[in-house]
Amino acid sequence: MKIKSVFLLTPLIILFSSLLGQPKYEFRGVWIATVDNIDWPVSGQWDSEKQKEDFKRILDMHQRNGMNAMIVQVRPAADAFYPSQYEPWSQWLTGEQGKPPSPYYDPLQFMIEETHKRGMEFHAWLNPYRANFNINTASIASNHITRIHPEWFLTYGDKKYFNPGNKEAQKFVVNVVQDIVKRYDVDAIHMDDYFYPYRIPGKEFPDEQSYKNSGTKLKKDDWRRSNVDSIILALSNVIKQEKKFCRFGISPFAVWRNKKDDPRGSDSKAGQTNYDDLYADILLWLKKGWIDYVTPQLYRGINDDKVAYEKLLDWWSRHSYDKHIYIGHGIYRGLTNESPGWGDPNQIPEQIKLLRRYPNVQGSVYFSSKTFEKNPFGWNDSLQNEYYKYPALLPPMRWIDNEKPWPPIVERSISNDSVVHLKVRPDPRNRVELKYYVIYQYPMESHSDPFGNTPKYFSRIVVKPEGFEYIDVLSSSHFSYRYVITSVGRNNNESDLSEIAILVQPGGKWEFYKP
Repeated sequence: MKIKSVFLLTPLIILFSSLLGQPKYEFRGVWIATVDNIDWPVSGQWDSEKQKEDFKRILDMHQRNGMNAMIVQVRPAADAFYPSQYEPWSQWLTGEQGKPPSPYYDPLQFMIEETHKRGMEFHAWLNPYRANFNINTASIASNHITRIHPEWFLTYGDKKYFNPGNKEAQKFVVNVVQDIVKRYDVDAIHMDDYFYPYRIPGKEFPDEQSYKNSGTKLKKDDWRRSNVDSIILALSNVIKQEKKFCRFGISPFAVWRNKKDDPRGSDSKAGQTNYDDLYADILLWLKKGWIDYVTPQLYRGINDDKVAYEKLLDWWSRHSYDKHIYIGHGIYRGLTNESPGWGDPNQIPEQIKLLRRYPNVQGSVYFSSKTFEKNPFGWNDSLQNEYYKYPALLPPMRWIDNEKPWPPIVERSISNDSVVHLKVRPDPRNRVELKYYVIYQYPMESHSDPFGNTPKYFSRIVVKPEGFEYIDVLSSSHFSYRYVITSVGRNNNESDLSEIAILVQPGGKWEFYKP
């Protein structure tokens, strides 16, 4: 085992009241949208090296803000931010669909590696059915699927969509997803809210002929929902067949159904809903276990008169079916102040505090990345200094796997009476792929559980599965304290505590106490 990294850390700081309410396990994600160059890369910035530098800068910003997951759009419109046998290079990567990056690189591989280096998860975000973002202006390559199989597509408004009722089109999308999961180390496949498109007033989605040709006895709305159900099930199956630990998540519109239409629905007045307009029966998918998490887009404010954040938060928390819920926050609204409540600097802090009251809600995702560049209402500072001041471990999905890794093996020594050396390596008995290690430091006098539900005694997360060396200069400000290191596996299950050292300071000298 090669020791590749040395960490010189400052003395332990005991953490007090600012940590109250911060959970130890919490998903903290950000959407990075590539469609129309919303977040990355910058429009017109087609040089590969500059794109890489910009993406690393974005990751560093989000790491400072306490995030631990990036949800990156890698297939915005039947195109690819990676070399694909199925779809051409995206126009939003190089300015022209089908044109490879220059100098050549694999953006998806690069983004995954850089994200994982920082201890974050990488969720590959795909739009399932959008094929042409704008039929009037989009760059469409000769090998784009709309040119190869035009019969698979329907035009609605200024966009072109896969026909959800076409089984060959469904299979094509499943193959695209299977290819990503097979070739790339993604932590999840993530799909947004565009299944059937949002209704355009006065225009019906043009699938009447497809409905007639299907020979179904279902009503049209039920047939549409069945079409979406079938691809979700197929995607779920193929993802798990390829990689057990790859999750499948959906980010639906905020409202499943309004209570006026269904007693199971939410106390809301949404003009369109998942079930009735997008034909996405999210609750069915959760109940059946086809998806691992849901990220409802609760982009309205607290006390909104139509879709109130607090009401929808409560509703989703009661309909998790024991899967994970990460709340989608519309932080971008803080830049416009066009929606009720979003002119209030406390909007995001209050949303975070509210969701932490619900044990069935495991975290947050923010739309979108570029908003943080402008730091509306100082929300970056609020995250860094209070709400996300200390790192959170990603919550495990125990229905996928519940096996914990072995605690790490640690060699220890002290030099110059005040410098502790710890050499950490994985236990060879491990059957679990490791993601990182967690170092805890806490005073001997403390009676609290360092392994409890707060990150009170986190010292740092170390992303070196192969092992590392840790060096700490001891402080005379504490009479005695302990080190504990744990291993965290691929499914975010944490090992048992590894009691590394109990340190005391007799006569001004530090030494290991041997119990």
